[in-house]
Amino acid sequence: MRIVYVLTSLGMGGAERQVLAMAGRMAERGHAVALMVLRPRLKEEWPTTLDAVHLEMGRTPFSVLAGLARGRRFLKEFHPDLVHSHSFHANFVARMLKVLVPGPAVLSTVHNVYEGGWRRMLAYRLTDGLSRRTTAVSEAAAERFVRLKAVPRYKCVVLTNGIDTAEFAPRAERRAQMRTGMGARGEFIWLTAGRIAPAKDYSNLLRAFAEVRAARSDARLWIAGEAAGAEALTVRALAAELGLDDAVRWLGLRRDMAALLDASDGFVLGSAWEGMPLAVGEAMAMEKPVAATDVGGVRELVGDAGVVAPARDSEALARAMLELMRRTAEERQRLGRASRERIATQFSMDARADSWEALYRTLLERGQ
Repeated sequence: MRIVYVLTSLGMGGAERQVLAMAGRMAERGHAVALMVLRPRLKEEWPTTLDAVHLEMGRTPFSVLAGLARGRRFLKEFHPDLVHSHSFHANFVARMLKVLVPGPAVLSTVHNVYEGGWRRMLAYRLTDGLSRRTTAVSEAAAERFVRLKAVPRYKCVVLTNGIDTAEFAPRAERRAQMRTGMGARGEFIWLTAGRIAPAKDYSNLLRAFAEVRAARSDARLWIAGEAAGAEALTVRALAAELGLDDAVRWLGLRRDMAALLDASDGFVLGSAWEGMPLAVGEAMAMEKPVAATDVGGVRELVGDAGVVAPARDSEALARAMLELMRRTAEERQRLGRASRERIATQFSMDARADSWEALYRTLLERGQ
């Protein structure tokens, strides 16, 4: 098969990493694979050896039209069988390109329960005929898009994210080295990851962590994620207001998540909304106990291998974190092993690659 993956950017987000991992798997299986990226190159991007064309789209109508022209030329040159797009902007552009280049089948994927307001949902509904199928990364995301009539139920399929269990595997030596390097001794390190943005609801997490600190002075919180813009300033100000400056460590954008997870004692997610958070699955693969808000596909991912709490309820999230901290080290280890087993058997990247490849063949063979 000849496959083009369409992304908004190659920025350091979970959805982007997931798409690049899947595209790489398809290339390893002998398929001709290329990337079509809407935005110009960014300063910080996930590395890839795959061929990529940047459409250089911005906010102006001219840049969008010029980008569509570039995309049209590229598709005519590459001759793909399938165009697989991810998240709203890429999905919409792929559908517009279907009008300009009718040949390839278009497959759309939504990565979150929330991809915008009613105008975007209307856009999905009006252009649905240009896509053969829409997949969602969780049952929760699929249900919401069907309920909002953004996609017909018969055209919606759930295919969850995949986790690379070889990359994300615990190593005792790396844990010791990382903790020494980070100056961690006997503290209980909570790690969270994700860009500081409204969806991640760091205010909820910080308020929960303040309650945890009041009960356990040995608790520390490491935050790995891009911290720029007004939201980051607001969140940092809240941490200072809560008296957490000495207990919270802002790590910024990191490429060594496996090592950070090794060094941590637990993973926490305080999000207001999600699709299927990749960081939670990676933490589970690393045998870390997880405390997370019950949003999007979190419960589907965690199952009985962690503790979930309602979204926007900092007291409940604090209780979940303290519940895990109060367990013995042996109990947390057993929970961690169960977490990794759950990921390996139900959410491995290789199993997901098999599922995607099977769906691609079905769409192309049946033409629907």
